[in-house]
Amino acid sequence: MPLAKYQRIGHHKTVESFKAHVNSLGIDLPCDDEILKAPESPLAQTSECQGFRIGNRFCIHPMEGWDGEIDGNPSEHTLRRWHNFGLSGAKLIWGGEAVAVRPEGRANPNQLFAAEHTKAGLGKLREELLSAHRTHIGDTDDLLIGLQLTHSGRFCRPNDKIKLEPRIVYRHPILDRKFGIDSDAPVLSDSEIKSLIDDYHSAARMACDLGYQFVDVKHCHGYIGHEFLSAFTRPGPYGGSFENRTRFLREIVAGIRADCPDLKIGVRLSAFDFVPFYPDPEQSEGKKLGPGIPEDFSDYLPYKYGFGIDEDNPIAANIAETCRFLELLRELDILLVNLSAGSPYYNPHIQRPAYFPPSDGYQPPEDPLVGVARQVDITAQIKKQFSDLLIVGTAYSYLQEFLPHVAQMLVRDGKVDFIGLGRMVLSYPDLPVDVLQKGEASKRKLCRTFSDCTTAPRNGMISGCFPLDTYYKKSPEGTALRELKKSIQL
Repeated sequence: MPLAKYQRIGHHKTVESFKAHVNSLGIDLPCDDEILKAPESPLAQTSECQGFRIGNRFCIHPMEGWDGEIDGNPSEHTLRRWHNFGLSGAKLIWGGEAVAVRPEGRANPNQLFAAEHTKAGLGKLREELLSAHRTHIGDTDDLLIGLQLTHSGRFCRPNDKIKLEPRIVYRHPILDRKFGIDSDAPVLSDSEIKSLIDDYHSAARMACDLGYQFVDVKHCHGYIGHEFLSAFTRPGPYGGSFENRTRFLREIVAGIRADCPDLKIGVRLSAFDFVPFYPDPEQSEGKKLGPGIPEDFSDYLPYKYGFGIDEDNPIAANIAETCRFLELLRELDILLVNLSAGSPYYNPHIQRPAYFPPSDGYQPPEDPLVGVARQVDITAQIKKQFSDLLIVGTAYSYLQEFLPHVAQMLVRDGKVDFIGLGRMVLSYPDLPVDVLQKGEASKRKLCRTFSDCTTAPRNGMISGCFPLDTYYKKSPEGTALRELKKSIQL
């Protein structure tokens, strides 16, 4: 079980108690005393994006459901999830789904991918979302919907849910060992990268044809776009210098702009990284996980294998290059930026703070609120420097009943533009509309970060909120997941 010193959020029955706990941790986490309703709420305010008015300050993050069809089309599970995104009331939909630009780039065999035979299915997702929004919310003229384009890089599992078939940008001494890469065979050649860039262009054209208003060129969580940014040791035109490490993005953007000049572009970015973590073996027993500790990096200093990382102390952030990258986005007229951190595959505590770990993770090495505050602070630093960019923040789900209080103050104070919601909307899709219309959130629907939505796909099942959503709780996968958790002592 998690370490007793970390108080659960549900322990705090009042805002005052929550604030006192935050202060006791020595962190800064702005928090309003009351939740305001629309239209007075800062979360109800509109925002202008390159001639488009976005109706409020809630954003739905892209997620992989591990529940598409083998041929890359959405299933009924996928359509249901997008229906829920539509009824959420959020006015910015950041892809809703991570869509691979080629079948070999999938993170699992049930991930959606862009191809002629999946075009109608990808269009149906958008139509389902629009229909649900129209029915439950009303106006869709201020609803901005994008599609996230991705390639999973070293985390590709296109044919088997367990077997990695990595395609990497460079050899990473820690991650190669961690994930069993023992040769140069998976390293992409320059010509293969060119071909991959063409796939991004094709996928963007498809998204544009289907009516998506923007595409996200994904640069986060250890996937291929993110890995290019840390390719200091790669020779040739796609590695080494900052110019070379951003060539992948720039060539994708140039092709999209040539083919689809009216299509907006966004980038979801891991703003900082840490070295990989693993369960402390001295505090692990059998299948019971210990708290996370960093892999030994002493032989690799200065550390040249991360982005937004302190190369002399790679368990700390340094966002100097992150800001340089954001300056490049500004030059490329990319104003939509969604900030995340690290990777769920090797340091999930900095990316999505949780009280309970997924099955392939580790117990939290810090109070998860520290992880929330870290992302909030770095996002605020970036927003202060790049006031013209539209910044979506991440890592709010762990705040639970105090999410609206923190979100409202962050937006009011100009520390972020949009509040991004991921796993929270799996358990509670209508959180945004409840907050805006009722000025409150339903405690019984709140995500308590049990990490089942990650543990399930890590073990070959579909993703969903198994504790709180009856649709998943009563499914065969729900039964199998409960038995699995008993066996691994999560």
